[in-house]
Amino acid sequence: MPVHVGTSGWQYRDWRGRFYPEGLPQRLWLEEYARGFATVENNNAFYRLPETAVFASWRERTPEDFVMAVKASRYLTHVKRLRDPAEPVHRLLERAAGLGPRLGPVLLQLPPTLRADPALLDACLDRFPDTVRVAVEPRHPSWWEAGTELRAVLEGHGCALCWADRWSRPVTPLWRTASWGYVRLHAGAASPPPRYGRQALDSWARRIADAWPDRDDVYVYFNNDPGGAAVADAAVFARAATAHGRTTTRTP
Repeated sequence: MPVHVGTSGWQYRDWRGRFYPEGLPQRLWLEEYARGFATVENNNAFYRLPETAVFASWRERTPEDFVMAVKASRYLTHVKRLRDPAEPVHRLLERAAGLGPRLGPVLLQLPPTLRADPALLDACLDRFPDTVRVAVEPRHPSWWEAGTELRAVLEGHGCALCWADRWSRPVTPLWRTASWGYVRLHAGAASPPPRYGRQALDSWARRIADAWPDRDDVYVYFNNDPGGAAVADAAVFARAATAHGRTTTRTP
């Protein structure tokens, strides 16, 4: 069970000529991406939840070892703000089922204005079956003040606290709340921005290696997409993780 290394999305026009060949039509980018990476975080679903047939087409266009994490719809996290979660969660899972065995974790990225409410989060997580892995990325600082309660909720559901980085430093506590992990790297502090430096990437590889043994899954996604930074950094990170004794999925 490796460290799954990929990027947050794959449809970036400025990756043409950097990662995608100049003449390759955009409709074939997913196939090209899947040749270089074995996982992706699908953030399209956050803005507009695709129909089941679209998820099924992504399954058909990717190899058997490919894993797609899905960022939950903003209707659930930002409009409903986790309230009345039954219908939005059901709709999300019903459509994402089109991925079949390609479905990876579901990410709940909470609004930065949503203050800590562990009971509200608990009720939302109750709507996910045990067969679906869920990672939660809180962004209001009050969640860290509710540490004991938050950790109890996440641990009780087997959910991973998303470890997040911005400007080459952690912006979340590094709590291990599940037997698997989820890491998002939003922007590095190296040049040219938003690249990550080798020292920062080595530090993240070491943190992950210290927290989870090689038998446990850890999903690591680079969200610093401008200029293809995410692709380059993912490849460097994978080499650093390997140096720390971790098995990683393929990178370009």
